[in-house]
Amino acid sequence: MPRVTPTPRTATARGPYAKSARTRTLILDAAFAVFASAGYRKGSLREIAERVDMSEAGLLHHFRNKAELLLAVLDHRDELARSRFAFEQHAGRGALDDLIALADYNSTIPGVIELFCTLSAEATSPDHPAHDFFRKRYENSRQIVVDALSVIRAEGGLRDGVDIPSAAARSIAVWDGLQIQWLLDRTALDMADELRACFDEFLIEDLAPPRRALPGPVESPGTADAGGTAPADSGESTSELRMPERTRSAR
Repeated sequence: MPRVTPTPRTATARGPYAKSARTRTLILDAAFAVFASAGYRKGSLREIAERVDMSEAGLLHHFRNKAELLLAVLDHRDELARSRFAFEQHAGRGALDDLIALADYNSTIPGVIELFCTLSAEATSPDHPAHDFFRKRYENSRQIVVDALSVIRAEGGLRDGVDIPSAAARSIAVWDGLQIQWLLDRTALDMADELRACFDEFLIEDLAPPRRALPGPVESPGTADAGGTAPADSGESTSELRMPERTRSAR
C-alpha cells in the first residue's frame, strides 16, 4: 500500500505562527516604550531587545531594521485607532463630534500621545524614516476637517468669511499644541473642551459637549492576541486619524 502522510492538525500548524505573533507583540510593546521615552534616534535596538530578553540578532529576525520596527509600531497603533473610531460613517458636525470624542479619549492614553509628540517632532527631518508617514498623516488630518466644514457650509451652518483650508490647518495645530500642554500639566486644560471651542469659532451653532471616554485598558500597542489581531478596545488612539495611503495599501 502507498504510504499516507497524515495531515497536520491545525493546532500544530498554528503553533509556530502563534509564538512568532506573540513575540512580535512583545517587541512592539518594548519598542513603543523605548521610542516614547527616548525618541527614535536615541532609542536603541539593544535596549528594545533587552526588554524582551533576546539578542539584537533575534529581534532583527522579526523586523529587518530599526526603521521597519518604528513603522510597525505606528501602523499598528493607527490600525487600532481605526477599529475604535469609524470616522467615515459621519459627516459635517458629526465628524467634528468624533474628533472631539477622540481628543477626550486620548487623555486616557498619555503614553500614546507622548510617543507621537516625540516622533512627529523628530520626523520633521527629511531623512527620518517616519517623515513621509507624518507628512501624509497631517495631510489626511487636515482633509478630515476640510470635508467636515465643507458639509457644514453646504448646510448653512458655517460662519461667513471662514477659509476652510486655513481653519482646518489651525484646528490641527491647536490640537497638537493642546496635547503638548496637557502632557506637561494634565490639570491645566481639558483637550476635548478646548478643541470644541476651536471648532465652535467657525460655526453658527456651537457643538454639543464632548462624549466622555472610558479609560483605555493599556497604553502600548502590544495588545494583539496569539494570532496577531488586536482587539478594538485596546487603548490605542491617535491625534490624527487616517492612515497614509502607503500604509493602507501595505495591508
